[in-house]
Amino acid sequence: MSGMNFLERLLDGVAVEWKPLGEIGELVRGNGLPKADFTESGVPAIHYGQIYTYYGLSTTSTKSFVSPETAKKLRKVDKGDVVITNTSENLEDVGKALVYLGDQQAVTGGHATIFKPRKNILGKYFVYFTQTVVFTKEKRKYAKGIKVIDVSATDMAKIQIPIPCPDNPDRSLAIQAEIVRILDTFTALTAELTAELTAELSDRKKQYNYYRDRLLTFEKSEVEWKPLGEIGEFIRGKRFTKADYVDDGIQAIHYGEIYTHYGVSASHTLSQVRAEMAASLRYAMPNDVVMAGVGETVEDVGKAVAWIGSEKVAIHDDSWAFRHSINPKFVSYVMQTTAFINEKTKYVSSGKVKRLLINGIEKIRIPIPYPNDPKKSVTEQARIIAILDKFDTLTTSISQGLPREIALRQKQYEYYRDLLLSFPPPLTPP
Repeated sequence: MSGMNFLERLLDGVAVEWKPLGEIGELVRGNGLPKADFTESGVPAIHYGQIYTYYGLSTTSTKSFVSPETAKKLRKVDKGDVVITNTSENLEDVGKALVYLGDQQAVTGGHATIFKPRKNILGKYFVYFTQTVVFTKEKRKYAKGIKVIDVSATDMAKIQIPIPCPDNPDRSLAIQAEIVRILDTFTALTAELTAELTAELSDRKKQYNYYRDRLLTFEKSEVEWKPLGEIGEFIRGKRFTKADYVDDGIQAIHYGEIYTHYGVSASHTLSQVRAEMAASLRYAMPNDVVMAGVGETVEDVGKAVAWIGSEKVAIHDDSWAFRHSINPKFVSYVMQTTAFINEKTKYVSSGKVKRLLINGIEKIRIPIPYPNDPKKSVTEQARIIAILDKFDTLTTSISQGLPREIALRQKQYEYYRDLLLSFPPPLTPP
């Protein structure tokens, strides 16, 4: 489909006028709606944060409710109105919009603006336009703040929106409705395909986990299960903070990056710290396995990454380097297994912040294939790693396999959406 050619046929020579949002509807800034006011039932309520975390482009019902008494103090959202976020920690979420299609009047609060469209624009047409590159560039002009970014209702009203056939409201609405219909269809197809690919990816991960666990169980192989404390030693890192990060310095692994950034192994670090800290740091050496010592969940604590870089790397004091003579990726894979995680759970402290109890972790046994034949053991470890690497690439790499396919489908959708909404730009005054 050529979005531009289709748009030209749809317009059929009619004029397109870019009008400020404030001229084609009324913008009303919300007022206070803390989550503490939510109730299990009552008046439908839309919290600004839910627009970019829960809702899609439109909804007929709300996730939250408030009491009738609270609702009296809040701004009213009627069927066909659009609720727009004004505030967020990142610009992408500011200006996110949702058209409300429920029959019961809803309410919204602060950090949101209600756009009440007049008769010459459809709410959902506007919502689709808020997703385009053009709208993103415009809202960036009016964004204020650093940690918390805000685009006021007054500034939002200045952003221009393309209105086809402005002198013939019925024809204009018909054109907008056709664009919405096409994008609704494309959105549904993209969502369906993404859901299928996501389900496939989930199945592949389950398959990968199953075969990884089976491979590392060694049911019919010569193997000895040895405690980690007998195989190697654990070395705790030394503290550094994000304030110590630099663009060019000593390679460093922060414990939080182990479960948010790294996979099974790494040869380069995400972060670097100041070179003058060299003497005060503690390091993981090449072929060590670095484990996160702290996390909010049991799954995160003890997450491991094999350091296969050519140089030593600084590690945070809430992490541990396991130094040993086994293939580090083999150890890292073993530490992902269900059996290891079940054992690890016994040695993680309870509380809001989970902490690895290293004296207990030392007791966990891992399999050593062919312990009496070092050469055969190394070969077997390498064979298992080669198999698991292929599964790992398929299931986790963003540049290969299903994750890449999902990303490509989303990019394709965004391309055609922007193309379909690429009206001739507004004329600049002489």
